[in-house]
Amino acid sequence: MDNKSDNSDREIEKLKAENEQLKGRLKLYTNGERSKRFYKNNAESIKQKATEYINKLKETNPEKLKEWRHTAYLNQKAKLKKKNEEMKKEDS
Repeated sequence: MDNKSDNSDREIEKLKAENEQLKGRLKLYTNGERSKRFYKNNAESIKQKATEYINKLKETNPEKLKEWRHTAYLNQKAKLKKKNEEMKKEDS
């Protein structure tokens, strides 16, 4: 019985160490500060690339652009409706 608990303890420690290692790796990709710094330093080039992409999309696939705008409109409409419902609840 003591042997089983020793094996379990070793396995738990091994899994904890692996978990910490994976958290460290994940932090490299989810570091918000690094992303903020990158976008702050490269804001103009990112905006330019986005504008170029939209202009290219206008020529190649205007239906996709129309779909995106319609979806944005529907999301904005739903958000406004939700806000109005919350205001009515607060007034009541």
